[in-house]
Parts: sequence; structure tokens; C-alpha cells
Amino acid sequence: MPVTVLLVDDEPLVRAGLRAVLEAQPDIEVVGEAADGAAVIPLVRKLRPDVVAMDVRMPLLDGIEATRALLRTVRDPPKILVVTTFENDEYVYEALRAGADGFLLKRARPAEIVHAVRLIAEGESLLFPASVRQLAAEYGEGGGNRAARAALERARLTEREGEVLRLMARGLSNAEIAARLVVGTETVKSHVSAVLAKLGARDRTQAVITAYESGFVAPG
Repeated sequence: MPVTVLLVDDEPLVRAGLRAVLEAQPDIEVVGEAADGAAVIPLVRKLRPDVVAMDVRMPLLDGIEATRALLRTVRDPPKILVVTTFENDEYVYEALRAGADGFLLKRARPAEIVHAVRLIAEGESLLFPASVRQLAAEYGEGGGNRAARAALERARLTEREGEVLRLMARGLSNAEIAARLVVGTETVKSHVSAVLAKLGARDRTQAVITAYESGFVAPG
């Protein structure tokens, strides 16, 4: 089954470019488009895409608020890939904090766009970990976020779960973590699931954001 994608951007040329790149792949299908975040929820309910590629800045409802609304109101929501012009942008970090699974630069090469969509859909690795780390270093409150610290304290991660979270923050995939720890991939998947559940995180991106904002992992 192909990965299905909904494109949300107020610039028709951007949508057209993304559609051309993605639909050139046999395993990706663009199922719809929207020009503003306000249209996301009804289209997601109708089309049930695997991934929403969404501009972070739009005139009526931006990508941050659209992400919050989508995750709040839609059961079993799709993955959210924020598309942005600027990499080191507080809007991008706020979108990640709101629940987006990763971000992509509009100037990205076609191969990077395709890779980002596939990686987000799979959910077994962190997209652009170095960039997420840089954003956390600049906007993540230096490990002093009270809510994140409280979430980590409540989680009571085991030593192995903490080790897995640190490796997730470095961007390692489940297979890479398994090789590093000399355990099976299924064992790593179990540890990752436990970390997400204990932290109350939707996915590994949110778990890593919590790790940075609580000071459990230093973003520097």
C-alpha cells in the first residue's frame, strides 16, 4: 500500500512542486490539497492520509494551530510533516512541541522530500535529529521546562529505557539502537513503546522534545 499524503500550503506553486516530486514515486500517493490549515480537519476525516505535509505559516490558521486542532479532535491522526522556509525558526519548534512529527525545508532536494515522507510514515527514526537538537538548544528553555521535568519524573524510566531515549535523541533508528545495545529489534521496539507510554508521548519526536526540555538529554 502506498503512503498517502495531504498537502497543505497557501502557495499553489509549492503544492504543485511537492505533488510532482512525491507522485513520481511508486510508493507515495498525494490524495488531496488545501490552501490553509482551516481545511485540514475535514479533509483528514474524508481522505484519511498517512501524512499531512503542512506549511507552518498560513494566513487563516497556521501549521501550529492546525496541528493542535488536528491532534485534539481527530481519532488516530496522521503523521504531520511541517514544511517551512527557515530551518532555525521558533515557529518550527512550536509546531514540534504541538505534536508535529518532523519538519522539511521548502528548498529541500527531491530525494530529501521523499526520504522525509517515508521516514515520517514509518515512525522508526527521528527526522533531521541535528536540526531538532539545534532548535531545542535555542528554544527549549535549557532543560528548565517544568511540565517536561514533571513528565520525566512521573515516567520513572528504567536504566535501559533511559539509554534507549538518549539514542533516540541522537537520531538512531530501531535497528541502529538494536545494533548498539546488542539486542533484537523487537526488544528495542518494546522499549521505545514503553518510553512513549510512560512519557505520554505521541511518537519518538515528542519523547525527544520532552527529553531535551526536561534536561534529561543535553541538546548541545
